[in-house]
Parts: sequence; structure tokens; C-alpha cells
Amino acid sequence: MPIDNDYFKNRQQQNKNGGGSNNGGGGNYQPPFEPPEFFKGLGKKAGFIYGIVIIIVVLFLAKPFLTIESGYVGIKQTLGKYNDTPLRPGFHFIVPGYQKVFIVDTKIRLINYASVETAGGFDQSIKLNPAINILDARGLPVSIELTVQYRLTADGAPVTIANWGLSWEDKIINPVVRDIVRNVVGNYTAEELPTKRNEIAVKIQEGIQKDIDSLEGKPVILQSVQLREIVLPQKIKDQIERVQIANQESERVRYEVLRAKQEAEKRAAKATGDAEANRIEAQGRADAVAIEAQAQAQANKEIAESLTPKLLQMQQIQVQGKFNDALRENKDAKIFLTPGGSTPNIWVDTKNKTRDASINQ
Repeated sequence: MPIDNDYFKNRQQQNKNGGGSNNGGGGNYQPPFEPPEFFKGLGKKAGFIYGIVIIIVVLFLAKPFLTIESGYVGIKQTLGKYNDTPLRPGFHFIVPGYQKVFIVDTKIRLINYASVETAGGFDQSIKLNPAINILDARGLPVSIELTVQYRLTADGAPVTIANWGLSWEDKIINPVVRDIVRNVVGNYTAEELPTKRNEIAVKIQEGIQKDIDSLEGKPVILQSVQLREIVLPQKIKDQIERVQIANQESERVRYEVLRAKQEAEKRAAKATGDAEANRIEAQGRADAVAIEAQAQAQANKEIAESLTPKLLQMQQIQVQGKFNDALRENKDAKIFLTPGGSTPNIWVDTKNKTRDASINQ
């Protein structure tokens, strides 16, 4: 509130006029407080100051500015119409009452389809939806749990919000996911689902991707679709378990038969190998004997061809000479002459009585 300068002026004038009667020389009296020059002229500027204060208060209450963080875009609405160009992260001004700005998330978002509710915390980018219940090819109920990752395109965000509204996820992503999952899984029986899980996951991914990309303007970019769980009825689980146990037993028996067959083949191969080895060894010995006999026959032939009557006569003379020498040393020895004259005589030492007895017998 401005200071009343007129009050100080009147007090100063009164002091000047009445100073002589009270103090005699009171013309030099000074007031106890002299306001600064700034306050002296403040009364004339009060309106301007009030105006600035009011403008600041209005700006603070109306908030004609906003800040958009990274990962978000702003969609400006002017008199109910959305602008086609989004507001990028940063500082922006708007006209209060004339324009509005809706902040939308362009980061990767998730939708979890689960039979049991999972805690999502306070992250608004994660949505929790019930698992997708489907009838298989035979009409049995099956539940599919999966996670879908996607994000809103920043450039197309104004058109997407204008066409689909702020609940665009429930109008774009959720219907497409449920429709594709039902179409894909409905072609299989419950027993086939666990064994063809990878094939089903690929078909679901490709089907959702195709439908999302076919939307006008491509408002959403699909990041991934993850098939987490296939929940089967309990009786189907029991039946699959029994089949798996039977298959495992069949595999075990098949393995045992194959192992026995391999062992038999191994023993047969060993027996065949041993027989072949024995045959080869016998053949080798026979061949050796034949070769030796052939060599001996050849040698005998060569010896026979080399023997002549004169050579035989000379050998007989040599043998006879040896017998003669023996008789000179042992006069009791007996000599048996063989007929023909070409064969050496047989000499027996008669000093050995046992040998003589055996010879005489």
C-alpha cells in the first residue's frame, strides 16, 4: 500500500508555522522521519504495479505454458479441433481457455493377457487384461496367455487420438489380438497345442502384425508378441501326460530292442571276423605248406637230376671210409650191408647190451 505523502507535508507545514511560539527559533525544525524519494513517487505508480501483480497472478493460475517430457508428445486442441502437428518434448505456450493440450505416451507399452492378475505397479504403460479364452478344433475350452509390446507413433498421434480417442488401445490393439488368437488357436486340437507351440506363436505374431500394419496411417508400431502360456483343461492335461508316459515307455522299449539288435550285429560281426581271420590264417598255413612242398619237390627234383652213378659211387666210397675208421676204433661194432650197394651201411655199437638185445629181438 502506498505511503500517504500529504500527511508528512501537512505536519511539516504545521511545525514551521508554530515553531516560534514553542521554541523561539523553531524554523529549523525537521520531522522525525523523512521518506525516501522512491516512496515519494510510489503513489503515482501504484496502478502500474497493481497491473503487473494481477498479470502474474493470472498467468500463474491460467498456466499458459507447459513442459513436455521425453517419451511423450502433446496434442493441441484449438476450439475443439486437434492440430495435425504434435508438440515435441520441450517448453510450449498456449492460450488458456482457447487451447488445450493432451499429453500422450509414445514409449513402448505392454498388454499382459493373464489368467491370474499380476501386479503392474504404478506403471501406466502396462495394462492387465484377462487371458483369452478360446474353443479348440473340438470345442474344448483353452486359455491363452501372452504379452503384446507396441507403441504409438509420434507423428500420427494427433490423427490417432482424433479418430480413436484417448482409449485407442482398447479399440486398436485389444480387438485385433483377441481375433487373431482365436482364429489361429481354433484350428488346432488341445492335444496339438503343446507340441506345436512355436508354430502357433509365429502365426499369431504374423497375423497381428499384418492387421496392425494394414490400419490407415499406421498409428501403432507393433514391437513383439510373446506367447507365454497355453492353459489346457485338466482332463486334457491328464490325457497328454498318459500319452507322454506311453510314448516314453515305447521309446524305452524301442531303445532296448535297438540296443539288443546292435549287440547281436556286433557279435555276428565279431564271429564273422573271427571266422574270416581263421580262414585266412588256415589259408596262409596251407599256402605256406604248399609253397614249402613245392620248393622241396623242386629241390628234390634238382637233386635227383644232379645225382649220377659216379657221384653215388663216390659218396658210397666216402661212407665206407667212415665205417672203416669207426671199426678201427670199435672192433665189436656190427655193420649191416644194404642191398644195392648205393645206400650207406648201418653201423651199430654192440658195447651197449640193451641196444644189442633190442636189435637181436
